[in-house]
Amino acid sequence: MCAVDALGIPAVLGQDAVISSTDPVTGVPVTSANGTMRWEPASAVVFVGQRPGGGPAASDCCDALNFFTTPANAHAGTSQHPDVPGRVVDQSEAERIGRQTFGPLLAP
Repeated sequence: MCAVDALGIPAVLGQDAVISSTDPVTGVPVTSANGTMRWEPASAVVFVGQRPGGGPAASDCCDALNFFTTPANAHAGTSQHPDVPGRVVDQSEAERIGRQTFGPLLAP
């Protein structure tokens, strides 16, 4: 799953969750626990990107929405893929995007 999907699932289900990922640059684990939203490491960020051209989310953006342990790693990782425009967002913005994107999906 992409980072935004993972952050949105607790909002869809109305339940806490533990999200585990790996920084694609360093291989270091990134974990987020919902409820109190505790991120490890505290410096973790999310890159929110999308391939140009349109199409299904699975092919256009899922592999471009990643957790990174630091903003520097995010910039290093994304510089290797200049064909994927996007931005690095902090934890609160990443959480907001996940809630906004997926939170209402199962609402009556």
